[in-house]
Amino acid sequence: MSRIDRRNFLKKTSLTAAALATATAFDSCAEQDQERPTGSKYMGDFAAPKLDTVRIALIGVGARGSGHAADYASLEGTEIVAISDLYEDWAQRSADRCKEIGEGSRHQNIKLYHGDENLWKQMLTEVKPDAVIIATNWKNHAPMCIEAMKQGAHAFCEVPIATTIEEMWAIVDASEATGKHCMMMENVNYGRDELMFLNMVRQGVIGALLHGEASYIHELRFQMEEQERGTGSWRTYHYANRNGNLYPTHGLGPVAQYMNLGRTDDTFGTLVSYSSPAMGRAKYGKEHYAADHKWNQLDYKGGDINTSIIKTQMGRTVMVQWDETSPRPYSRLNLIQGTTGCLAGFPTRVALEGGVEGFTDSHHSWAQGKEALAALYEKYDHPLYKKLNESTKNSGHGGMDGIMRYRIVECLRNGLPLDQNLYEGCFWSAVGPMSEKSVAEGGMPQTFPDFTRGGWKETKALNIVS
Repeated sequence: MSRIDRRNFLKKTSLTAAALATATAFDSCAEQDQERPTGSKYMGDFAAPKLDTVRIALIGVGARGSGHAADYASLEGTEIVAISDLYEDWAQRSADRCKEIGEGSRHQNIKLYHGDENLWKQMLTEVKPDAVIIATNWKNHAPMCIEAMKQGAHAFCEVPIATTIEEMWAIVDASEATGKHCMMMENVNYGRDELMFLNMVRQGVIGALLHGEASYIHELRFQMEEQERGTGSWRTYHYANRNGNLYPTHGLGPVAQYMNLGRTDDTFGTLVSYSSPAMGRAKYGKEHYAADHKWNQLDYKGGDINTSIIKTQMGRTVMVQWDETSPRPYSRLNLIQGTTGCLAGFPTRVALEGGVEGFTDSHHSWAQGKEALAALYEKYDHPLYKKLNESTKNSGHGGMDGIMRYRIVECLRNGLPLDQNLYEGCFWSAVGPMSEKSVAEGGMPQTFPDFTRGGWKETKALNIVS
């Protein structure tokens, strides 16, 4: 949609009176009108100086971080220089694997930091890496990203980028002040279907975009068995103490990029959110653990299912849903509706006005199934997927992890803007605390902070890179 179209659209849409009435309290942490500090620069299309070799340090090498270590070690132009983890065996395991992968002197002098939760800071000052990969519990993402940038490194962290709006603003300020990247590594944006949908949207296959649906439906109660180490050992407390959408970015990231939210065309406006009753985790705890077990001493406040609705400044809508508790099949929804058709996931299917040639006669039927998908992939597969599928298909999550890591290193080595900028990680993650506030206020609308301070209007759309 052109800039002129956007301006005309904005004239016809506005925040509801209810949203305006409730915005004041939230704006105290949104800081939407603040000016960029003197000496800082906007990072929307930022490209850092080229790095011939990307010297990488990792913080956290458990289930997720160990995959990062091995995969980054396998990429040309990288050197794993340091690993920090609470547990010596995990740190040593990843170091040994990287050394096995290394050729010649690559990855042979990895410094290890373990046994104390603050040794990562020492690692940053002693090793001075070019890039830091952060795969720790959520509460550490913001302080680790900020300190890494202050120590001269680009920061790359797992999702979400932070858990509070205040932390997100602190990350923005640190990145803009230091001139260092801070990217939330949303791997789902590199899934085959997500990349194909992006390609189809950019080609105008479904017309102007109206509505999206994004979710993270993934039953993860089994993680409660991880009581000393692992995700469940810390994530279970989030379920108990927070009530909202705690994990929005896997579904939202791709839909936001289809719509160019935070880039040129449109950006995030307001959000309303509701949660179901909190029943599943307590039920699971009683059925699987003794009455005096620590999981049965928690008061689970987080609703099993959260549903939020985002309204963009242009007036488009995105439904974002989260459920890690209920017994049902995995889904990210991944739906994008346009004026001439619809693309949807789980299962992957396409409906177009006038039909999909060779498979349907109208938009009243889905083109889906093995033969239809083969034809769609043949016509619309993203160039990145075609280029990297064979080399990354065993990297995790169907190859999306490997494509993401490849692109990060490629961009750093060639001085290119990253596919996901600093502000997108904040916008997508902001759904977490904003949904909590909306739920607590009975579904009252919340206004998104403009982390770009107006810069989104000039930020280029994500290209179909090859």
